[in-house]
Amino acid sequence: MSDQPIEPAASTRRSWLVALPLLGFTVLAGLFWLRLGADTTRIPSALIGRPAPQVTLPALPGLSRDGAAVPGLNPAAFKGKVSVVNVWASWCVPCHDEAPLLMDLAKDPRIQLVGINYKDAADNARRFLGRYGNPFALVGVDGNGRGGIEWGVYGVPETFVVGRDGAIAYKLVGPVTPENIDKVLKAQIDKALAAGS
Repeated sequence: MSDQPIEPAASTRRSWLVALPLLGFTVLAGLFWLRLGADTTRIPSALIGRPAPQVTLPALPGLSRDGAAVPGLNPAAFKGKVSVVNVWASWCVPCHDEAPLLMDLAKDPRIQLVGINYKDAADNARRFLGRYGNPFALVGVDGNGRGGIEWGVYGVPETFVVGRDGAIAYKLVGPVTPENIDKVLKAQIDKALAAGS
């Protein structure tokens, strides 16, 4: 056996080899952070410009509006209309905050609001709409989340603008807020309305 001490150069080299994977991960994480930033609303959607998913979702049982049952989601409902599709749930805290803004948006006769109730209990969803009001002309129930997958949903809430041609024109990741409703969402709705004129 040799009692020779380990040379400092060899020890330093091993330290760098051990730290190299951590350094590589840190560099990659930094690049992703700079590219996307902390703003999740900038996550791109591969569905922009493509037809809205051909997903049929059943109606929320027992939901009515103006005395008539609110129908579920049928992809044919997008043709010829500019639609705002909001993916929401009663358990989603930001959905409670955006509900009054959606009620105001529903007053615009140029558009139809469509709701996708995501992985929610029917009683809770009806209570939610009873509390805040129902802005939706159609409400499709996505109990198992498969519809959300087809729509490319990252999380709840998300809002899409669908043009008269049935193609997705815009996607807002995160809640509708007083800060983004006029500058972002309504601007995208106006663009979709102008495109279909």
